[in-house]
Amino acid sequence: MKLTISKLTISVSLAGAILVAGVSHVAGASGATPSKISGSTALALAGVIAPLSPLLSGAEKKAVAMLFAANADIPYKKPIVVTADRIVCRTSNVDISLRNCEVTFGKKVKTVNGSTANEIFATEALAGIPPDGAAGSNFESLSKLSCTIDPNAIRQKDGSGADCTFQPGN
Repeated sequence: MKLTISKLTISVSLAGAILVAGVSHVAGASGATPSKISGSTALALAGVIAPLSPLLSGAEKKAVAMLFAANADIPYKKPIVVTADRIVCRTSNVDISLRNCEVTFGKKVKTVNGSTANEIFATEALAGIPPDGAAGSNFESLSKLSCTIDPNAIRQKDGSGADCTFQPGN
């Protein structure tokens, strides 16, 4: 039993270290100043938003999906810019089935629920978006998202090729 507790402590410590490492490169996540993330977290954020974007071509969406699925050897060579004007996600600790996000692209608003919303919510948390709460609800929001994904740089496997800027909250 003592060994199990020790392993659990190690697991929790490792999980905490991973979360801290994922958030350590966020600048000003709690203020109104733009934040910047790069590397795997930026690719993840672009990866969960790109499929929803009416601004990207099918080839660009496919390229981001392939990169996000650990396939760096893709035929698409040009940088891809994934943008969203606003993302607001909500979960609840009262209605535990509630998970939704509204993603705004210009005048178009896409609402997603369930696992897709959960992926966006969790990725925002990984990116350092601070949660906000109100009577049984948890919110995460950001605005002015702009992620540049460079397939040629990602192919080098040196940690480069994905950068995002955004404004927390709104």
